Amino acid sequence: MKLGRNDACWCGSGKKYKQCHEGFDTKCKEFRRLGYDVPGRELIKTPEQIAKIKESAAVNIAVLDYVAENIKAGMSTEDIDRLVYDKTTELGGIPAPLGFEGYPKSVCTSVNDVVCHGIPSKDEIIKEGDIINVDCSTIYNGYYSDSSRMFMIGNVSPEKKKLVEDVKKSIEIGLSMVKPWTTLGDLGHAINMFCESQGYKVVREIGGHGIGLEFHEEPWVSFVSEPDTEMLMVPGLMFTIEPMVNLGGPDIFCDESNGWTIYTMDRKPSAQWEVQVVVTEDGYELISW
Repeated sequence: MKLGRNDACWCGSGKKYKQCHEGFDTKCKEFRRLGYDVPGRELIKTPEQIAKIKESAAVNIAVLDYVAENIKAGMSTEDIDRLVYDKTTELGGIPAPLGFEGYPKSVCTSVNDVVCHGIPSKDEIIKEGDIINVDCSTIYNGYYSDSSRMFMIGNVSPEKKKLVEDVKKSIEIGLSMVKPWTTLGDLGHAINMFCESQGYKVVREIGGHGIGLEFHEEPWVSFVSEPDTEMLMVPGLMFTIEPMVNLGGPDIFCDESNGWTIYTMDRKPSAQWEVQVVVTEDGYELISW
């Protein structure tokens, strides 16, 4: 629908269109003309939506903090699932993974050579020297948040420790590339180049995603992309940065017995950190971590 300059803006801010998103729409139109993949209005989060998503993120962060306080050798991944469920519901949230497309648990716990979607089990005991990714996602008042952290259990090998620390560095590198009116390809390329320089391989088939109003939205975010490709980052676009990085080769496979758990093909360790960000007028705002 064509808006007049004095009409209320489509974003729901209550401001006149000319004072709010008219310049934004003009800029988007020009980038589309140049051939860029420009997000539609349905992907642009309004200030009101961002505020609500932040409330969800506050729960998500608190749950991961709670895991950090309690995780230790000797506990099962099922114990971690219980921690996540109890703390999320105590804070008024709902674990987003629980029942999502049939997923049976409240969190993903990916140990050592598990790339992602490790299903918690009472039979899987965390041991000294393990590395584990705990991927937590929350629904709060209908809004979604998502982030994950790596945990090193006791004394881990130097190569595992470096992998975990370097993947966290790659997140910082990715964040430095989140700038309005540049592309997601710039972000993915910077992450991949850093990881390759350290001798690692980034998983190609799995990436980040839009989030906020739904668990998984557009865009899909690659971390092996080329500069000046993929979707344009514009103010209000929200997504996760979550490279999955392997100590060995990039190839992966899915556990056919459950249809969820992804392993490295060579069974070497993998690590992942995940943050949720929104693009702003001058960079980004970190939403969940």
